[in-house]
Amino acid sequence: MQIKNIEGLRVSQVRDLVDQGGKFVIFPYTISFVIMTLKRSSDIYFIRPDENTFKYSYGYVLLNFFIGWWGFPWGPIYTIGSFYHHIVGGKDLTQLVMSELIQNDPEANTSTYNIGGVESSNQASNASETPTYNIPV
Repeated sequence: MQIKNIEGLRVSQVRDLVDQGGKFVIFPYTISFVIMTLKRSSDIYFIRPDENTFKYSYGYVLLNFFIGWWGFPWGPIYTIGSFYHHIVGGKDLTQLVMSELIQNDPEANTSTYNIGGVESSNQASNASETPTYNIPV
């Protein structure tokens, strides 16, 4: 899945916007045929703190409204569930996306780790010393 609306932002900037109220959401939608119903999700959208989700979700709302209902029996059930997520502003994936972004941040300082309150370094003070990791078991 692509993350839309974060073009040109560094991970630290995204983290600051999330702290101010930004979030990552997807918009589920339903496509139904008479005997078959497909439940899908949009790409991930980053919603900035001052934005409304409607400008990203209205296309999926229309898709649900016109194509979601027609499958029996799951079409109406999935469509109602999709509408619920549109009403509440999308299905929130902020914690999952942020953990992935922070873990793969190229600007992050990974020379020091803090695991269980014990700080360790993976850089040796001299060339003969091997790195030590204090991981409580």
